[in-house]
Amino acid sequence: MSKPFMFEKPIGMRDTLPQLYEAKNQIRQAMRTEVKLWGYQPIETPTLEYYETVGVASAILDQQLFKLLDQRGNTLVLRPDMTAPIARLAASSLKDVSTPLRLAYDTNVFRSQHDEGGRPAEFEQIGVELIGDETSSADGEVIALMIASLKKAGLNHFKIAIGHVGYVNALLVDIVGNEERANTLRRYLYEKNYVGYRQHVKSLSLSSIDKSRLLQLLNLRGDFSKLTLAKELVTNGEAKKALDELEKLWGVLDCYEITDFVKLDLNLVMHMSYYTGAVFEAYSDNLGTPIASGGRYDELLQKFNRPAPATGFGIRLDLLVKALGVTAEKEAITCIIYSNERRKDAIELAKEKRLEGTAVILQDLSGVKDVDQFSKSYEDIIYCIGKNGKGDN
Repeated sequence: MSKPFMFEKPIGMRDTLPQLYEAKNQIRQAMRTEVKLWGYQPIETPTLEYYETVGVASAILDQQLFKLLDQRGNTLVLRPDMTAPIARLAASSLKDVSTPLRLAYDTNVFRSQHDEGGRPAEFEQIGVELIGDETSSADGEVIALMIASLKKAGLNHFKIAIGHVGYVNALLVDIVGNEERANTLRRYLYEKNYVGYRQHVKSLSLSSIDKSRLLQLLNLRGDFSKLTLAKELVTNGEAKKALDELEKLWGVLDCYEITDFVKLDLNLVMHMSYYTGAVFEAYSDNLGTPIASGGRYDELLQKFNRPAPATGFGIRLDLLVKALGVTAEKEAITCIIYSNERRKDAIELAKEKRLEGTAVILQDLSGVKDVDQFSKSYEDIIYCIGKNGKGDN
């Protein structure tokens, strides 16, 4: 194995330079403000969690977990998502707090990438979890808050695709007969490999009617009128329950007056295996990758001995910045260049300007090799040089 070049970073890791950092910070603050206005309380969880608890409970693939050992030999993981750590928190430190709980987070998560392919191994998520409310009102609230947060960040052209895990599962199992066969089809849907899905369906030993039903699943995308067709494809109880929940959810979203942002996608399958109900993804007009996602996960908290329904979302800050296509304006900074005999004057002048809210750099003249080149980085330069005078621009 070759030694890494001194400027290389581990696969999937990124540096954030000042202007991008500032752009992300402005967007982050805007969304934090919106989330706070909806009554969600911010929390933090450790960067490291036990593999046997959070690592196992997380739906992130095991090979994507960053693992290490502590001094006692316990296997730890860098948190791969925030939903599992918050479930642990809700079942421990917050176990005596009455539900529903409304919790918010803004933190980095870590997922190992074996082949980079442009995918980050560390990225920032901003999101919420609503724990203890099983109603469609809760699902509608988190979707409405996600939309409000994206708009507050400055994103105006985007759509939310909404599906239901229960419907997809009921249709697939009803036709192919068991979970193993259903999982094969589910994988094609998750990967959005619709060509592969069609080819696999055609290869199955099924009647032409059943093949047609499986293929019609791909047509269940568009406005909510598609629910009528969805009802015709499968009639078992679980499918009917899922569609009833989606109809109720649509009513909630209509009350929030956000249905223009929403479309139905009943072949939407999420990578998080613990989702149990309505699921959703947000897409901007200029980016093919989902910038946010979420859904209902009513069984995860059972793994931490506190059964409770829950729903939530996470927004990928790096993808949101990319979708917005913005970079922050370079911050205006005043630079005071001073000589040794004017150090005191320069420090006093910097204090005055900082009290006025101006960012100020103090630079000793003797610490700069090329004053002219250094000065080009600043629009406002003040020289405190010589024995007399307050300072000259």
